[in-house]
Amino acid sequence: MQQKRIIVDCMGGDRAPGEMLAGAVAAKAALGGEYLLVGVRAEMESAARARSIDLSAFELRDAGSVIGMEDDPMCVLHAKKDSSMAVALRALRDGEGDAVVSTGNTGALFPGASLIVRRMQGIHRAAIATVLAFEKPTLLMDSGANVTVQPDFLPQFAVMGSAYMKGLFGIEMPRVGLLNNDTEACKGTPMQTEAYRLLSGMPGIRFVGNVEPNALPFDVCDVAVTDGFTGNICLKAYEGVSKFILRGLKDIFMTSALTKLSALGVKKPLARFRKKVDTAEYGGSPILGLCKPVIKAHGSSDARAIYNAIRQAISFVDSGIIDDITANISYMRVDKHAAKECD
Repeated sequence: MQQKRIIVDCMGGDRAPGEMLAGAVAAKAALGGEYLLVGVRAEMESAARARSIDLSAFELRDAGSVIGMEDDPMCVLHAKKDSSMAVALRALRDGEGDAVVSTGNTGALFPGASLIVRRMQGIHRAAIATVLAFEKPTLLMDSGANVTVQPDFLPQFAVMGSAYMKGLFGIEMPRVGLLNNDTEACKGTPMQTEAYRLLSGMPGIRFVGNVEPNALPFDVCDVAVTDGFTGNICLKAYEGVSKFILRGLKDIFMTSALTKLSALGVKKPLARFRKKVDTAEYGGSPILGLCKPVIKAHGSSDARAIYNAIRQAISFVDSGIIDDITANISYMRVDKHAAKECD
């Protein structure tokens, strides 16, 4: 199998550039491949010296600026087109790598990727797809890119999400659920009821109806589709509850000498549980609907999360997901009149 070349935007995250560099080094050692590290060269070299990281095996590309969390999203195309994010995306567009990994500002990365790397032909909107680490992984999309959507965007999210779960998790016909406040067909806002109607009439996907957020951990669907505003709230609630539970378990086992002793007996199961709900295990979220893979890693990512994001990027490239979506574009052209009416 041909080695992949991953472009890493080393600036913009809370721990940039040190953790990005350390993650890239770990990925190269374990996964092989080639890497283009984009950032402010002086800062990257300084961080490498401080951590005793040898960058001689990596190509470095200097960037003139960094996009901060307070910057206008469109600055990636105008005021800061020399930023590490913009340079990385243009390098991907121009064929200098197979995928981009970035911890930068989501508000800038999404339009930058959509307009520089470009959306696939026929896709209304790209969307951020995030794996929720339940008993069986569930893909949530959109998880934050499109605050508002049209009902006919969601069937496209369903097709793209199904292709992702098939390509990376081997699920032949992923179950697609529409995230809603109830399971009945006519519940929700007009957007949800119309999306339900369109999804019900779609060939090529396995639609299982409305799913409630509290049911997601219990294997009700493989792909949950929604607008980016609702999806992002759902994602952050999940992340907060996961941290609350893990902190609560730690407090319980540290209460007394007896509970500390008890903790030794369940040390391995607890470690497995912690790993299962740790968002860093998946590393980042792909932006589906683009012509080439772009992975958005969390702004607070450490080296392990960056390593996992790079691993995910390589798997994405190898999976043929983009080809699968392209081959199924026809499924997205929903006949709105043929779709079932809501009783």
